[in-house]
Amino acid sequence: MSNNSSNNSSNKRCGYIAFVGRPNVGKSTLLNHLLGQKLSITSRKPQTTRHRIMGIDTLSTKVDCDESDVQMIYIDTPGIHKEEPRAINRFMNRAASSTISDVDVVVFIVEPERWTEDDELVLQHIKKTDKPIILFVNKIDQIKSKEKLLPFLQILSAKHNFQHLIPGAALQGDQVKSLRELLVTYMPEGDFVYPEDYYTDRSERFLAAEIIREKLIRQLGDELPYSITVEIEQFKLDDKGTLHINGLILVERNGQKSIVIGKGGSRLKKVGTDARIDMSEVFGRKIFLELWVKVKDNWADDERALRSLGFDEHRQ
Repeated sequence: MSNNSSNNSSNKRCGYIAFVGRPNVGKSTLLNHLLGQKLSITSRKPQTTRHRIMGIDTLSTKVDCDESDVQMIYIDTPGIHKEEPRAINRFMNRAASSTISDVDVVVFIVEPERWTEDDELVLQHIKKTDKPIILFVNKIDQIKSKEKLLPFLQILSAKHNFQHLIPGAALQGDQVKSLRELLVTYMPEGDFVYPEDYYTDRSERFLAAEIIREKLIRQLGDELPYSITVEIEQFKLDDKGTLHINGLILVERNGQKSIVIGKGGSRLKKVGTDARIDMSEVFGRKIFLELWVKVKDNWADDERALRSLGFDEHRQ
């Protein structure tokens, strides 16, 4: 998918950057702020991101006193967490882990004043790479006592020889610009992988499904069954420029279907309204959106079903 940026310099640098961390530390929020537009869906629920999503950031900048065109390809990975028995969790862990060896630099994202078993698991994964690792301590705006930050940063520094340690707050944009400027310096010389006006490798159909899923997560809160996904059955532009989208929401049990639909269909209607507003902004056109809910038994435990729904830990 593209935007409207362009540049003409012939001196090019291009590289890959992986965002890794346990679930819900703000990887997707950081990606969105670096790009200056919404790409990855966000919520307060862990494991909101299920797929590797590439954000493509093409810019002109000064590197070592030379004007360069730089393309940074950010990879937002699912949160790495302890193995769970469900196939979807195994897919998510493999998708995140397999990314690390294929990039030029790793950004490890953690929260302040909190180091968990999953944080340690992520660290053990990334220690296996010889790539530079930047530690971004996110959400420092949530620290009530600022004098506690420095001791925590010292504890983190002792855990690994990180190339850089940056405290910041992705949601507020705090230190995001500094991180972006730092990442530029790690990009190797080379031609761009994607056209200059692209901001993601994902299709509009994929983004539409993710927007619907985000609205479901935010509407349902703690009622949301994790075994829920969205499939786009129709994505068609009519001769008046209106985009017609049919979304199928899959759940595993009839009880979950009732939760998603809500009393008198009110909840599903609210999800559709909120999703349509976001899609109109992202796609830049009028949207006609219809949603259905269908029960598909145990789809989250069926690896064949997961692949048919677009879950692929080897997707580049």
